[in-house]
Amino acid sequence: QGSGTDGRKMSKSYGNDIELADAPETIRAKVRTMVTDPARKRRTDPGNPDVCPVFDLHKIFTPPADREYCATGCRTADIGCLDCKGVLLDHMLPPLSAIRERRQAYAEKPDTIRQVLFEGSRRARAIAQATMVEVHDAVKLTP
Repeated sequence: QGSGTDGRKMSKSYGNDIELADAPETIRAKVRTMVTDPARKRRTDPGNPDVCPVFDLHKIFTPPADREYCATGCRTADIGCLDCKGVLLDHMLPPLSAIRERRQAYAEKPDTIRQVLFEGSRRARAIAQATMVEVHDAVKLTP
């Protein structure tokens, strides 16, 4: 079992992924079309959240009380898969929107990104050089 929208491992190459940069409408469309428990053919059939890719995402995004509501509702057929997906979207969209907005803000400032990378590289190089001096001293090598 995977957590891709089609039940397989989530992979961009399979086209079954939900990207952090996806617009809310795109995420809604992908979640609404996700496969669920394959044994649950009708709304009145009890389901098994343990084999449902939607529930895998609930484990990441949904608080325990709402997650339990969905799990119990699924097992007893008190809620349908669309209801369960709606609860997931309620909890999934806000954090992904925050990530998308931060990403967009950085995408609009490529010079800032280059500067951050340059400074990080400079600091890492200094640390690596100091570490190599210690290594050479420890194994009695001359540079």
